[in-house]
Amino acid sequence: MEFNVKKLASDAGVFFSRAMQFTEEKLGQAEKTELDAHFENLLARADCTKNWTEKILRQTEVLLQPNPSARVEEFLYEKLDRKVPSRVTNGELLAQYMTEAANDFGPGTPYGKTLIKVGETQRRLGAAEREFIRSASISFLTPLRNFLEGDWRTISKERRILQNRRLDLDACKARLKKAKAAEAKAALWSDEVEKAEHELRLTQTEFDRQAEVTRLLLEGISSTHVNHLRCLHEFVESQTNYYAQCYQFMLDLQKQLGSSKGEIFSGTFVGNAESASPAAATSPPVAAATLPAVPTIPVVPTIVGVPNSMAEGVLNPNEVKPPASGTRRARVLYDYEAADSTELALLADEMITVYSLPGMDPDWLIGERGNQKGKVPVTYLELLS
Repeated sequence: MEFNVKKLASDAGVFFSRAMQFTEEKLGQAEKTELDAHFENLLARADCTKNWTEKILRQTEVLLQPNPSARVEEFLYEKLDRKVPSRVTNGELLAQYMTEAANDFGPGTPYGKTLIKVGETQRRLGAAEREFIRSASISFLTPLRNFLEGDWRTISKERRILQNRRLDLDACKARLKKAKAAEAKAALWSDEVEKAEHELRLTQTEFDRQAEVTRLLLEGISSTHVNHLRCLHEFVESQTNYYAQCYQFMLDLQKQLGSSKGEIFSGTFVGNAESASPAAATSPPVAAATLPAVPTIPVVPTIVGVPNSMAEGVLNPNEVKPPASGTRRARVLYDYEAADSTELALLADEMITVYSLPGMDPDWLIGERGNQKGKVPVTYLELLS
């Protein structure tokens, strides 16, 4: 009991001495031992690493999980050392709603079929998102958290100890200075000077030892940067794979919708054409209802506006002539590389003139750009009014 009381009294004395030294330094009434420039640079670099790591970690968490309530829930599960329950992604939830809607509208209707196709793609996108989040959390977020909750806490602890050792050292320097000043006035203070010098030597040794420990930890920040660089590369690779998967899924969906779109629009056009011309019932469907085709004359063996090569199944772009009416402007959505001389190569965002001809595949139109003309796929165009 007596030992504990003495220890508490000693600790209180040390704390009071440090507080006095810190206060006098802030007021400019006491000298402060300065660290060397290299050490100060290490401290600044460590603080910079900690601050930016926190910001990058928090924003990456927002990127992977935009819902703040879900992030709080995941944080609590992590602190309780419990497994985070599986969560349905937004894409998977949308896929579920689309599938249920298709069943209500009729899976055999054009709208129902399209809902099912889009819903399946949304499900695949949601699954890819789930895998990306899992991969990014393991390869990128976990190392950043480990640094902040492990290495940085150790560095912070040793820095606090170093700060206390420095305060003790400067307090001993101040006491020695006062003892020498008093010794100059009376020889009776010589014992106080000797005691102060002894305390100074001890505190100097402790300070130097702690400074070396802290320096080694701070120099380890370079290894932290190397580790985080490797993790950053893995994060980029995961993100690249995720977006590549999404892009491929959407391309596949676009192809599926392009063919079904042609069927839907051609059906609408044929229905309108039947009322205008009985001969149109035997004509193949065209690309869109808003693109009128040149009417055919059954008694004439040659189709008006269509070259003989077209009637024979081979398109010669030089023989194609636009109809008197029914041409439209279109904006190109994606780059397209012509497969042969009958097709027209396209560049995204350029404007071209398009029209349809009887006998053409409904998924294709004739496109013109200046003196160039050729077949172009409907799914690569946005038809303008």
